[in-house]
Amino acid sequence: MDGREPASNRRVWGVAGLLEAVSQSLADRFSVVVVGGEIAGFTRAASGHCYFGLKDADGQAASLRCAMFRRAAAMLDFAPADGALVEVRGRVAVYEPRGELQFVVEAMRRAGAGTLYEQFLKLRARLAAEGLFDDAAKRPLPPLPRRIGVVTSTAGAALHDVLTALARRAPQVEVVVYPSLVQGAEAPPALVNALRLANERAEVDVLLLVRGGGSLEDLWAFNDERVVRAVAQSALPVVCGVGHETDVTLCDLAADLRAPTPTAAAELAAPSRDGLLQHLASLERGLAIRLEHRLQTLGQRLDRLALRLSRPSDALARQRRLLDLLAQRAAAAPGRRLELQRQRLEHLAPRPARALAEALRRQGARLDALQARLQALDPQHVLARGYAWLDDGQGGAITSVQSLAPGREVRAVLADGSADMQVQRVRHLPPR
Repeated sequence: MDGREPASNRRVWGVAGLLEAVSQSLADRFSVVVVGGEIAGFTRAASGHCYFGLKDADGQAASLRCAMFRRAAAMLDFAPADGALVEVRGRVAVYEPRGELQFVVEAMRRAGAGTLYEQFLKLRARLAAEGLFDDAAKRPLPPLPRRIGVVTSTAGAALHDVLTALARRAPQVEVVVYPSLVQGAEAPPALVNALRLANERAEVDVLLLVRGGGSLEDLWAFNDERVVRAVAQSALPVVCGVGHETDVTLCDLAADLRAPTPTAAAELAAPSRDGLLQHLASLERGLAIRLEHRLQTLGQRLDRLALRLSRPSDALARQRRLLDLLAQRAAAAPGRRLELQRQRLEHLAPRPARALAEALRRQGARLDALQARLQALDPQHVLARGYAWLDDGQGGAITSVQSLAPGREVRAVLADGSADMQVQRVRHLPPR
């Protein structure tokens, strides 16, 4: 300010007036413009408004702060994310409370993947084809680690979160910190060296690779191929907890277990001391119950044995009674056997006589039947019924008129005698 200039000729701007004038000039100069770039640091507030940075995809250092209000955000047909390459339409304005330049976005459309995100996809596909992310290569974590290693920055909030979680959850576990950069161009070799040092010392049971949240650029060291290969080749199991739950890095895919946050990584690596104590208490109660039951069983058995030993006369009396019973059985055994044999003989003695009488009865009945059959066949009985038979006088039977002729002498035999006869005439029966 020139002190010689009259005060009446100077114009002194108020802050709000100046910002309003600048904003109006920008609105006049840039009414509606379309800007292309890569999203960085995208956030969505509870009110529905979206805030993010827009930078050149070719890596230029320029960045434009953008605000997209709820009404415009509701018209989106995709979910914006860090690294996405987009085109936004809106107006340039000044955010007066902070005097910052911002771009008010009225519409947004996708223009392809951002450079970093495209690199991320290509590297993920190539490493996946090599098998670095295969589930078969994942190793289980030790159930009861004694010492846990943490690879992270000593200046970050992630280390504080891990130490707080372990102190609360598993204070019995020792922690070894392997310091490393976690952001910037020097972070990848630093992380590789920290992982190598932890494996060479082999003083911990599991490694935690952790870092707080950030944009895709902030977390890019955990997408570096050197770091990813170091994680996959680690002889120690690795739990990766980088960023927030929505952040996914290639180290997450290569690690044996992915945790959504550093705190979750600590909780997954170390079991709760309270849970372990409760389990031990449960085992102790179970052992006590089983021991008590076993002692009671043995005590009852011992009491029974002691009772038997305290009265040996009872055992001798039982043995004596048993011997007496056996002696009685031995003395009675021959007489009993003879009595059984005698009863058997008495039972068997009538059987031959009965068998003989039955055989005679059957034979007599048979003879009677045969006699009746013989009597039925006796010719004398036939003659008694009025029949006669002829013979030639010499005992030869005449059975046909063919052997007869008139004048021949024959004899007729009757039931009570015989008569000599002479044939007067022969008559033949007509043929049938």
